[in-house]
Amino acid sequence: MRYKLTFVVGLTLGYVLGTRAGRERYEQLKKSARQVAQNPAVRNTAETAAQQGRQFAGKAYHAVSDKVGDRVPESVTQRVRSLRDRNSSGPAEDDWGTSSR
Repeated sequence: MRYKLTFVVGLTLGYVLGTRAGRERYEQLKKSARQVAQNPAVRNTAETAAQQGRQFAGKAYHAVSDKVGDRVPESVTQRVRSLRDRNSSGPAEDDWGTSSR
């Protein structure tokens, strides 16, 4: 899903930068993108996907840690804990200090 979104964003950006339609077309695209991003269905779907990703990451960590035991680096353990904390609490900041919601 992330790669599809990245492709669509790149395609849109390329079109906007390459088009000769000018500022008016750019403003139309920007308005459309804002409307899509603010759509409750889109926001709910994105949040659901994020939660499922965090759940799968936790399950994968447990499956791997059961097989490798204490050989999991501390940095991986800390990252999984932060994902679990983010999943169980309200809005949190990501690695770059921006809100994830």
